[in-house]
Amino acid sequence: MITTRQPLRRRLAPAAAALAAALLLSACAGGSTEPGADSSEPVSGGTLEFGRAAAANDLDLNQQISANNAFAIDKIFEPLVSFDEKGELIPWLAEYEASDDGTTYTFTLRDGLQFSDGSDVTPDDVVFSLQRHRDVGGPLPLEAPIASIKATGDREVTITLESPYTPFLSELASFSNGIFPKDFGGASEMDFFAAPIGTGPFAVEEWDPNGDLTFVKNEHYWQEGKPYLDKLVYKLVADDTQQQQQLAAGQLDAIDDVPAANAEQIKSGAGTALSQTPGWSTEQVFFNTQREEFADVHVRRAIAMALDREGIVEATTFNTAEVANSLLPPTIVDSANDTVDALDFDVDAARKELADSAYPDGFKVKLSLASGDSQRAQIAQIVQESLAKIGITVEIEQLDIAVFRERFFAYDFDFMLNSGQSDAPDPNGFITFQADPEGFSKSYWTHYTNDRVTQLMHEGRTTPEGEERTKIYAEIQQILADEVPYIPLFFPSNLKATRDTVHDFTVLPNGSVRFEDAWVTE
Repeated sequence: MITTRQPLRRRLAPAAAALAAALLLSACAGGSTEPGADSSEPVSGGTLEFGRAAAANDLDLNQQISANNAFAIDKIFEPLVSFDEKGELIPWLAEYEASDDGTTYTFTLRDGLQFSDGSDVTPDDVVFSLQRHRDVGGPLPLEAPIASIKATGDREVTITLESPYTPFLSELASFSNGIFPKDFGGASEMDFFAAPIGTGPFAVEEWDPNGDLTFVKNEHYWQEGKPYLDKLVYKLVADDTQQQQQLAAGQLDAIDDVPAANAEQIKSGAGTALSQTPGWSTEQVFFNTQREEFADVHVRRAIAMALDREGIVEATTFNTAEVANSLLPPTIVDSANDTVDALDFDVDAARKELADSAYPDGFKVKLSLASGDSQRAQIAQIVQESLAKIGITVEIEQLDIAVFRERFFAYDFDFMLNSGQSDAPDPNGFITFQADPEGFSKSYWTHYTNDRVTQLMHEGRTTPEGEERTKIYAEIQQILADEVPYIPLFFPSNLKATRDTVHDFTVLPNGSVRFEDAWVTE
């Protein structure tokens, strides 16, 4: 349902509301997990140094998907619509109206909107940006059945769809649909994305694709008085222990990802604060179904039953996560986490399931994960020990994060630990990325294919929000729970940390930070 010129309000399942309430309550406990929260007026100026585990190595918004790039890109480029910290869609660069039949969307750009170089943003820039994304495709393509994108006024753009497409606005809210100058401002594509120009709160001042990225304040930003920071520096600190040490020493002002084991230490530390907020991600074990062992559904089911998900959560998340039964987190619309019939932990049943496979005597296999992540290293050890009990020998392979990504992008892995992350509040994006055999990632690099899931996925895109659509996504999640091309382990909170000199540190459900709101004091 679309409300004219108002945010599109997403209904949250009861489980989502309960989870959000619980996490927000946790975040407020003791007063130390609201980073820099106070009633003071924001102060302009200063630099915020933000520790991250991976460098931003590519700023082409239409070609990227990993968080190291996405959450740098979204500081430079912005979409027509976005979402707030509750996951509700809101107008951003433009207000919008939709026709009653859901096929025509009219966007009116904000008055006086400018790029970071001071040039005006025009409807032609919007048309060029979105059309370029359609031409490129990329990992987060515009899947909507777009018939045309036209400039229809001095500040107006009209997008016409061939047929109604329920997740259209949610899809448009992705960072990959940011707006940039027509014809790249006269530069080549390569030169433009080496020194990009957008409407975002920051512009690139200095960038090492293998190291740090320094942003400078966009003096032409459309939100009056923002950003408050003069500079924002993404510092490459690959090891999470080093990140925490540098935060405690005041060498970093904030860190992007706090290991759950360290959350309480950050929370109670002198001069540091923990940010714990609901997220849109699911920690998972992914199977490469091109490997003959994992093409066998009995093997995948046996492994799922051999893993004690509750035990994994208790041992590795320190009360910062919820056990996952379904793929979709409870914070995403139409999550079936409370109703899906997931495979229970049962070692005897796991042995019987493996006996029904083509590998009743077990086999040897490699479990891949990125190095420097202490939580996943611990999970890997639990997986190794658990599978040994049913006759599967696991070799743990920890790889440099760049090598890890290169390997699984090339389908060069047996099975791996990783997480799925939604970029928008609608379930379509998450399901498409993890279950579409023809999509960019080929079902999150698992090559999993199920014709019924594919059919339902397409039905979900055209079915209006409501009971019928909820049933569609419930059936998809049940099929995935039965065939387990990946095993959802838990739904982590977004855990980040700051010095207590950092204020208004706003974290979105996708894990990005609204740094235009942040400010620092001495």
